[in-house]
Amino acid sequence: MRLGDERESSNVEDRRGIRFTRGGGMGLGGLIVLLVGAYFGLDLSPVVQQSGPVQQEQVPYNESAEEADVRVLVSKVLADTEDTWGALFAQQGRTYQQPKLVLFSEGVETGCGFGESAMGPFYCPADRKVYIDLTFYQELRNRFGAPGDFAQAYVIAHEIGHHVQALLGISDRIAQARQRAGEVQANAISVRVELQADCFAGIWAHNANQSRQLLEAGDVEEGLNAASAIGDDRLSKGQAPPESFTHGTSQQRVGWFKRGLDSGSLDQCDTFGAQDL
Repeated sequence: MRLGDERESSNVEDRRGIRFTRGGGMGLGGLIVLLVGAYFGLDLSPVVQQSGPVQQEQVPYNESAEEADVRVLVSKVLADTEDTWGALFAQQGRTYQQPKLVLFSEGVETGCGFGESAMGPFYCPADRKVYIDLTFYQELRNRFGAPGDFAQAYVIAHEIGHHVQALLGISDRIAQARQRAGEVQANAISVRVELQADCFAGIWAHNANQSRQLLEAGDVEEGLNAASAIGDDRLSKGQAPPESFTHGTSQQRVGWFKRGLDSGSLDQCDTFGAQDL
């Protein structure tokens, strides 16, 4: 990606170096269970527990050179999403409310409860912030086989896609629908939520490249590879039944990301009205 001259966002909160202890283990509020952004294939049940008293301690955080580079990349990608969605919202007569992006290590307090690094990056609709432990990118590269700066950017753009859903009122409507649904139907709704966020990530990439020529050779392939790597079918190695999927298959994730990338249009991202995902 051509991010050398791009500005860094002022909406990054660095909470790394905060250690937490919690009686009875760490937990996460129920709202994240419903609307967590990009959850990359781990079982949520071990990290979703009843919240209890939390004690925290600030300790020195020694940032590695690799982390510093990734932090700058994340900040620049966030800034570019601000520019892209700000312009797209203005075209519709709306005002884009910029989210905060919180860097954390191991655990973090959020408006949705307590989150842990094991969850991967996520979006909290209660405080409208994106949360990420940058060590996740090592897992994205090593475990999921999705290296590259554009793959890293895709993760941020996907979470910002959930923020866009919140601003457009989609998240509230979907939360209400999930409350009325059974488990299988709720999972199917979650798939459409996640695929739309993938499509919105594609919209960002389309418009960022059209306006600022950010993409280089191989970037699109990195993004498509990342979307494919975190499909439910691939993560479960074919062992999980389709009705248990919450994020969509690799083919679906690639298809909807590419749909946003090719069109750059919100109208093309109506996963809820689509008959065939």
